[in-house]
Amino acid sequence: MSNVRYYHAGCPVCVSAEQTLLGLLDPKVQVEVVHLGEQSSRIAEAEKAGVESVPALVVDGQVLHLNFGAAIADLK
Repeated sequence: MSNVRYYHAGCPVCVSAEQTLLGLLDPKVQVEVVHLGEQSSRIAEAEKAGVESVPALVVDGQVLHLNFGAAIADLK
């Protein structure tokens, strides 16, 4: 894994998924955590990557929607 991003909006679902997910990954994996509620300028980036809802993990261009916390459209 060379490019790993975790997109979330800070909601309880997103925070819980982040804590669980990051605890499961090898500590050597560098995960960029992007809080779209605080970094709304990166919403377009998330959409371009294929993120439709958060929380979502993007690994080397592949999107894994973990649960449904919020739709990207709701964050705009």
